[in-house]
Amino acid sequence: MLEIRPAALSEFALLPSIEADADAAFETLDPPMNISEFPPAGTAADYASAFHIMVAGRPPMAFVRLEIVDGRAHLEQLAVSPDYARQGIGRALVTAAKAWAREAGFSSMTLCTFAEIPFNGPFYASCGFAEVAQHNLTPRLLALREEETGRGMDKLARRIVMEAKLPAKE
Repeated sequence: MLEIRPAALSEFALLPSIEADADAAFETLDPPMNISEFPPAGTAADYASAFHIMVAGRPPMAFVRLEIVDGRAHLEQLAVSPDYARQGIGRALVTAAKAWAREAGFSSMTLCTFAEIPFNGPFYASCGFAEVAQHNLTPRLLALREEETGRGMDKLARRIVMEAKLPAKE
């Protein structure tokens, strides 16, 4: 059974290579996406400063990074090593992240992603996320989108903000 758990401090140094390997999946698209235009992979210190990181496996084969944006849980990053892709690990991490956020008292979770890339927008929609209209974005989400635009991410493919409601357990 796949173990999903909070990342240990000693594992933060392993996450940059998982991120870089996961980004390589964008080069397999038709047409391929130039990942040299992506932001550089995070460092162990970047991951250590995150609000919460959960990993899958021991040693980790995938991770999800959570932050807080305008009082909401924000899925900042999901990365799955290509050797373990298409096995439900990403979905299990998203499910675990949403459950963790709900238990932590958050009522929704947001994320920014590529709208049409199959393992981005459509994947997150299948996990219960829906696109948020531009006029409904909170100030920090707007700022995040402006940062992405400034880094050239919108030139690669259309970017969107998505949100999933996290209803309290009954």
